[in-house]
Amino acid sequence: MPNLVDVTYAQTGQSTAIDRMGMREMQAKAFLARDAQYLLLKAPPASGKSRALMFLALDKLFNQGMKKVIVAVPERSIGASFGSTRLTAHGFFADWEVNDAYNLCTPGGESSKVKAFGKFLDDSAATILICTHATLRFAFDAVEESRFNKVLLAIDEFHHVSADVDNRLGEVLRSVMNNTTAHIIAMTGSYFRGDSVPVLQAVDEARFTPVTYNYYEQLNGYTHLKTLGIGYHFYQGRYLSAIAEILDTDKKTILHIPNVNAGESTKQKHDEVNYIIDAIGEVEKQDSETGVLFVRRKLDGKIIKVADLVNDTPKDRDKIVAYLRDINSVDDMDLIIALGMAKEGFDWPFCEHALTVGYRGSLTEIIQIIGRATRDSTNKTHAQFTNLIAQPDAADGEVKLSVNNMLKAITASLLMEQVLAPNFKFKTKHIDEEDEPAPGTIHIRGFKEPTSKRVKAIVESDLNDLKASILQDSTMLKVLPGEFIDPEVINKVLIPRVIRTKYPDLNDEQVEEVRQHVVADAAIKNGEIKEVGDKKFVRMAGKFVNIEDLHIDLIDRVNPFQKAFEVLSKSVTASLLKVIQETIDAGRIQMTDEEAVILYRDKIDPFMQQQGREPHINAHDPLEKRMAEALVYLRNKRRQQQAQQAAQANPA
Repeated sequence: MPNLVDVTYAQTGQSTAIDRMGMREMQAKAFLARDAQYLLLKAPPASGKSRALMFLALDKLFNQGMKKVIVAVPERSIGASFGSTRLTAHGFFADWEVNDAYNLCTPGGESSKVKAFGKFLDDSAATILICTHATLRFAFDAVEESRFNKVLLAIDEFHHVSADVDNRLGEVLRSVMNNTTAHIIAMTGSYFRGDSVPVLQAVDEARFTPVTYNYYEQLNGYTHLKTLGIGYHFYQGRYLSAIAEILDTDKKTILHIPNVNAGESTKQKHDEVNYIIDAIGEVEKQDSETGVLFVRRKLDGKIIKVADLVNDTPKDRDKIVAYLRDINSVDDMDLIIALGMAKEGFDWPFCEHALTVGYRGSLTEIIQIIGRATRDSTNKTHAQFTNLIAQPDAADGEVKLSVNNMLKAITASLLMEQVLAPNFKFKTKHIDEEDEPAPGTIHIRGFKEPTSKRVKAIVESDLNDLKASILQDSTMLKVLPGEFIDPEVINKVLIPRVIRTKYPDLNDEQVEEVRQHVVADAAIKNGEIKEVGDKKFVRMAGKFVNIEDLHIDLIDRVNPFQKAFEVLSKSVTASLLKVIQETIDAGRIQMTDEEAVILYRDKIDPFMQQQGREPHINAHDPLEKRMAEALVYLRNKRRQQQAQQAAQANPA
């Protein structure tokens, strides 16, 4: 099926160009904020966050009085990104030098690593330590908190931190911020604080200086990558039967199979890997030193090199991970099959296709997986993310779950479209205004600009987080695909409700300012901008509107996420679309069994005989509408009963 999102970039080369100090554009932007005690760096995968940290950390060691640097990463394999690097060769004033004794991203137990952590703090000559988040948590409990005075603490993949009281890393950070002179650099490529619990409480977050480098800046400034696609493939039955249709072994691919607890999983992860390999061809050999599988492809006999990261035997896992870490040629690997690995911090620049089985509940995880394919590399001009999703089955008792997963997957991609598009600035357009707006600025009549520092901060750095909250809201999920939902209900009732929940400190005027900004931004980014002569037009609700004629009232009459319904209507059959719509409607209908039975017995049957059709749920006649709701209610009840009977007949 066609992509839900297609983005084309200008290949300016700007984001990968190096300045006189050896810094890329993002790194130079971060370095300008080097004096901040608490720095939050949001930048996409492959933008160079690890090297940005090196520049910042060395400045803090040499020029800001910090005595030591501790870099914490979520898993051992990511520690390699922070290995010794000759920065002076490109113009910087110092090199990043890591003593092997203080690289704790190595095999071994935590007790020995905590001991090495303490030794590092005692060693006056030692300046840099690399460890995992887990080691940092254990070490924090084992040493005096005052030992973190004059220490720079760098947290990679910062979205692992949480404001949840049970999140130990979050507790460590809050304590260090409140009780020591430590500096903190937090880095993330997720753009989202967290999927349910925020990374930091608002009061803690306000202490950080944010530096944001967006996805569009990064990808538009590449040299080789030209286009990015995000698409879906819906399947019925077992996902393994659909793999052969979309797994193109001529493309460098990372394939993430479903978690064993997910509905898509067969619960036999190793058998799934074997099935996938057998679908490609026959295993010729496995290299004993590297663990690489050499598979002779059925189609033409070509040898396909496969890495199995699902195999969790430590010895085997370490061999293949070490091999992948040292890849420097496009011919070194063709397919990586993974389950929980090869997401964040995993660097395989040659990857062209990220193929993921099953709905991912975490927006953070989705953006990390997409990031595996968006490195700039000479072997590709196009990067692709494909999500293989189970298609709801009307006869399945789990149809509601399947529909919800399908909707969540689609809305996650709508959010990604917002993240991947260029940013705009919105200003109020005055009646007598004739000046040409600055590039990237759109003037809108009746638009309310931020009147407070708080609203301005939300608009400048929190918009994607807010859109994530809107698109994940349970009520929004039920109405987004609704062809007949009045857009003004979405824009003026449901979206403000989410804003008030997320920012309870805002007054009504501030909520309206934020609302107008998020609705305008979503509608413009979801639209298509065309230039005809010296005029610009934006496609909204199926028609092109002159940008000079934009008014907030016009924007409010557009469902900013209309694409959700368009995707569903184009990608599934009419009968399945009806099942999806009925499942959504069933969640909204308030009815008793007694009313449904009476309506069916006394009203629906005579209606169908007389009219020759079922009652329509969007009918103007209230009685016909209620009869249609009763039908939806009864069908949903029947599905639930069938599911219960099936569960009783086949107990686990």
